[in-house]
Amino acid sequence: MIGLLLMAFACAASAKPVSLQTYLATEGPPADAIYPYGPAPSQRAEYFAPSGERQGPAPVVILVHGGCWQSRYGGLAQFRSLAAAFARQGIAAWNIEYRRVDEEGGGFPGTYNDIASAIDELSRNAGTLKIDLTRVVAVGHSAGAQLALWAASRGRIPENSPLWVSHSLRIPTVVSLGGLPDLRNDADVIRKSCGIDADLLTGAPGDSRPDVFADTSPIDLLPAGIRTVSINGDDDTIAPPRLARRYADAAGRAGDSAIALTVPDAGHFDEVMTDSPVWPVLLSTVRKALGEAQ
Repeated sequence: MIGLLLMAFACAASAKPVSLQTYLATEGPPADAIYPYGPAPSQRAEYFAPSGERQGPAPVVILVHGGCWQSRYGGLAQFRSLAAAFARQGIAAWNIEYRRVDEEGGGFPGTYNDIASAIDELSRNAGTLKIDLTRVVAVGHSAGAQLALWAASRGRIPENSPLWVSHSLRIPTVVSLGGLPDLRNDADVIRKSCGIDADLLTGAPGDSRPDVFADTSPIDLLPAGIRTVSINGDDDTIAPPRLARRYADAAGRAGDSAIALTVPDAGHFDEVMTDSPVWPVLLSTVRKALGEAQ
């Protein structure tokens, strides 16, 4: 199904990629409920209830927006469009906000703790929300893809890490949209595309934590025992498709299931727009991972 979608869009007329300005001007409908998981304004998650009649609890997609780990690039409001689109398909959506490197308490370890706490909040409310925690997919974009992959890989974090937890929600599949999954080797790309140094995301090494990538960089947490589908627009210059291919190759060598897809006529911000060539590929990928009828 995904192959047919990609072939169809390869034959489509070329379109100009969505700009940052257009992306920032995008805002979806309000959430059905808001769940704070901490005292800071950014420590909250938005819940979008699935529409339609369903027998039993609904599957859920966890959404982690991007924005170069910086608040000035938006993210939560723009991801409401994706959240609402999934909800219309009968899939519950959990849209996560979190503190970023330019916010008090953000960076390492605060940003990671926020992602973990937001997912824990979902688990705590699963019964009330009537969602099925055995049917979960995480979708992250750009910086959010790094965080989504990290969240799904937490079982590999060393016990001496301040990010280690004894139990975490199993996330079997992650969809990485224009992701930056390798903090160690993508540092130059992160600096060029986002204007920040990766050490804001890794913290400083110390005697008890000499390798700062071992608990922060998804590629260093392989094998994570998850399935990853990386989707990039072929015109993505912020997170070039080669980064996704490198991660998929490394995951495959480590024994994980991973594929990298490239969508023609799409750039970095097209990857999260519901009227772009990427959306049908993303929706099909999520539905397949959740076992939903195509």
